[in-house]
Amino acid sequence: MSKWRTVMNGIPQGSVLGLALFNIFVVNMDSGIECTHSKFANDTKLCGAVNMLEGRDAIQRDLDRLERWARANHMKFNKAKCKVLHMGRRNPKHSYRLGKEWIESSPEEKDLGVLIDEKLNMSRQCALAAQKANCVLRCIKRGVTSRSREVILPLYSALMRPHLDYCVQLWGPQYRRDTELLERVQRRATKLIRGAGAPLL
Repeated sequence: MSKWRTVMNGIPQGSVLGLALFNIFVVNMDSGIECTHSKFANDTKLCGAVNMLEGRDAIQRDLDRLERWARANHMKFNKAKCKVLHMGRRNPKHSYRLGKEWIESSPEEKDLGVLIDEKLNMSRQCALAAQKANCVLRCIKRGVTSRSREVILPLYSALMRPHLDYCVQLWGPQYRRDTELLERVQRRATKLIRGAGAPLL
């Protein structure tokens, strides 16, 4: 029979070792899970198709398994951050619980910095990316007096472009209006450069 002992020292916040040890600790979290289960750092996601009641029951069984695993390992899920995102047409929008608490339903959720809604429409993600890039552009305009290509292009590449490119393979603009919104940001950045003709890449 194992005996729990008090841990007298810890791991500094943000250290690589802390993340590695946490990953080792949660490696068996998904044993026995029926639905699709993914883990990234301290986030876990569970998803499944709910065409019939069997699908709903499978998801609920997996949620119960996760709750039992957490109790057995003296851990807790942050239930305030747990949400259900229903996708697809004619989705019955079943309710699920984690432990004794019902999980709140949400029309959209941010996952690793990408905003996903129930219709997989990425227009809001495009708008947020354009908004962040425009904020950075305003800071560059106010804080940098030089308008030469040698100064503006590196600033654009290092500070603005990451907002426009982050996970673009996933949320790539679906509609012309979204593409035009992002291109307007690039045109504004191009206009900063004295005598610029070609757009920034």
